Amino acid sequence: MPNILPRKRRRPQRARKTDPSAANPLHAWAASFCEWTVVRGLAASTAYTRERGLQGFIQWVDERGIRHPGEVTRPVLQRYQRHLYLHRKKDGQALSLGTQHSRLMSVVAFFKWLTREGHILSNPAADLDIAKPRLQLPRLLLSVQDVQNVLNAIPTGEVSHPSDAHSGTILRGIRDRAMLEVLYSSGLRKGELMRLVLGEIDTERGTVLVRQGKGRKDRLVPLGERAAAWVQRYLLEVRPQLLVADTQTVFLSDWGEPWESDRLFRVVRGYLLAVGIAGGTCHAFRHACATHMLEGGADIRHIQRMLGHSQLNTTEIYTHVAIGQLKAVHALTHPARMYRVTTDAPAQQTGREGADQRLDDPRPQPVPKAAQIAFLADLAAENDVDDESESI
Repeated sequence: MPNILPRKRRRPQRARKTDPSAANPLHAWAASFCEWTVVRGLAASTAYTRERGLQGFIQWVDERGIRHPGEVTRPVLQRYQRHLYLHRKKDGQALSLGTQHSRLMSVVAFFKWLTREGHILSNPAADLDIAKPRLQLPRLLLSVQDVQNVLNAIPTGEVSHPSDAHSGTILRGIRDRAMLEVLYSSGLRKGELMRLVLGEIDTERGTVLVRQGKGRKDRLVPLGERAAAWVQRYLLEVRPQLLVADTQTVFLSDWGEPWESDRLFRVVRGYLLAVGIAGGTCHAFRHACATHMLEGGADIRHIQRMLGHSQLNTTEIYTHVAIGQLKAVHALTHPARMYRVTTDAPAQQTGREGADQRLDDPRPQPVPKAAQIAFLADLAAENDVDDESESI
């Protein structure tokens, strides 16, 4: 079936800004370091983050006449650290502590590699004092009503005729509603949603298989009943009309292609702005998923496993939680479901096996407030750099 949405508009060719530091030999060392990062087995996203961080560093040292890593001393790195602290973006805001930390750690890793490979005799970044980002709550916390307002604002009526111009808006709405439902229901990261392929999202069983998430780890997470219904509608009514090439990617852009990060970012931000919520990103729905389940009584271990937080102290505990129990907790605590599940309701209330079963202890003991705040602060920090790069 042909794609009835408008053809992709070609972006005008813009003259690339000339990088004054392009001839600096440090770029060659940085390229070799980023290649080594991938060869070592780290994620491509890690190499990309390091590459961006080193580009900014090399531009800064080039302005000071530094062209060889041996010319970089500890005082130079300290001045660069101060530069990041004082730097202001186009909107006048300072770089977040998370971004500062990320860029400095790219430099630290770079000089550690240079020393190990014998390019320099000593590591000037070995004793650099770098403070970890302090714990702070997410900048935007969506309430259950906020999420519902955003979802209800998406046009998802019936398609009257494929040639009708209004039909294009409806097709987009169904797709966008399905994407936001998955983000909110399963707490996926933006990149994880964009990489989903057919076979990894099971609307019958109510599960999503996230392959190679953060830390290059796979995980199986629940998909709420309401989200599954919207995904099923998208797959039946919309995706066949968007598909123009042979791709297994689940969610396609208006032009039948896998999503680009900045385009998806703008789509989601547009829906948030439409209901008067400023400063929101895709990650706001991941925050909302965790916060609302926590408020609903879910054990923090289940949420940590669901979100793929493998670096928290409770990793050894929650990684062994079975998917069946996790689905049951999800059905009991996540507000976005077809029917409200209670311990007194009959098991056949929702008709979905496993999603509405009663637990011996369906409401775990309340999590201490301090632990909740620390958990949410860690959740906010994980996307700090991505959000900032999109807003610059």
